[in-house]
Amino acid sequence: MEYEVVNLDEKIVAGVSARTSNDAPDMGSVIGELWNKLYQGGIGAGIKNKVNTYAIGLYSDYEGDSYCVTAGNEVSSKEGNEGVSLKVIPAGRYAKFLVHGDMMTVVAQAWEEIWKTPLDRSYKADFEEYLNADAQNADVALYISLN
Repeated sequence: MEYEVVNLDEKIVAGVSARTSNDAPDMGSVIGELWNKLYQGGIGAGIKNKVNTYAIGLYSDYEGDSYCVTAGNEVSSKEGNEGVSLKVIPAGRYAKFLVHGDMMTVVAQAWEEIWKTPLDRSYKADFEEYLNADAQNADVALYISLN
């Protein structure tokens, strides 16, 4: 799978978070529930200082096989977002992968390919940026933090 190496500035993400791991039997439902809380639960509508309308799925705070997953939006400031989870995507080098198609299918397939790709990962923060809201014709950028 093709990718480009990009340098990103620090980003702040506001949303909802939970811990899980790829081996957890309920991993899919844990992540799905975060997205439900963000949209159907109304949390997303209350996020202040959004930089854009792109949703972000962030994977951070790696400890062994577990990690924190956050569903949210990039914000310009933590101010006004005290009631939600606030995470920082550190500035640095990232491998950027672009996918297009059915949102659930192409993102899952992309991760399968990324796990097989020999990257010098730092495991500081990896994230998906959903560039539109069309579930059948999604444009998604996946960023993997590099050393």
